[in-house]
Amino acid sequence: MGDNYQYSGFQKFGHDLVSGKWMTAIGTRLFHRADKMVYRLSGGRYTATSLISGLPMVMVHTIGAKSGQPRPIPLLCIRENKSDTEFAIIASNFGQAHLPAWYFNLKANPQVECTIRGETKTYLATEADPDSEAYRRYWSIAEKVYVGYPKYKERAGRHIPILIMTPVEG
Repeated sequence: MGDNYQYSGFQKFGHDLVSGKWMTAIGTRLFHRADKMVYRLSGGRYTATSLISGLPMVMVHTIGAKSGQPRPIPLLCIRENKSDTEFAIIASNFGQAHLPAWYFNLKANPQVECTIRGETKTYLATEADPDSEAYRRYWSIAEKVYVGYPKYKERAGRHIPILIMTPVEG
C-alpha cells in the first residue's frame, strides 16, 4: 500500500530528533519560518523540511477563521501514491494537547489553494470520520511516512483529526 518511503540514515535520525518532545517548542516556531523562506526562494518547489528530511510537503494557503487573512502553512502531504491527486493532512500540532490554528481555518474556509512541488491547485478539505476506513488508511500511511505521528498521538492525549484534500475541478 502506498509509496515506498525510503529515507537515508541522516534523514531517519532527523525524523527521530524532530519528533522528540523537547523539539516541539522549537519546531512549532522555527520550522514553519524556515519552510516558508525556502518555499519562497525555490518558487514553491521545496521547503526546508522537504530538502533536509525528504518528507513530502504541501503549502496549504488557508484563510484565517477570525481574521480573514491568508495564512500559508507548510504541512506533511500524506498520499497513498505519488500520482494521486487526493491527499491528507494530519492535525497533530507536534503532539500538543490543542489543535493547530490551521485546522480551525480549514473548518471555517474548507476550499483552499495548495502547492505541491511548485504546482498550485484548489482543494476542498473534508475531515475524515475517526471510525472510517479512510481515516485508518491515511493514518497507516502517515505512520510510514513519518515516525513522529505515533509519538504525537501518544503525547497529545486527544483525537488527531485527518483532513482529506480533494481537488476542485474547474
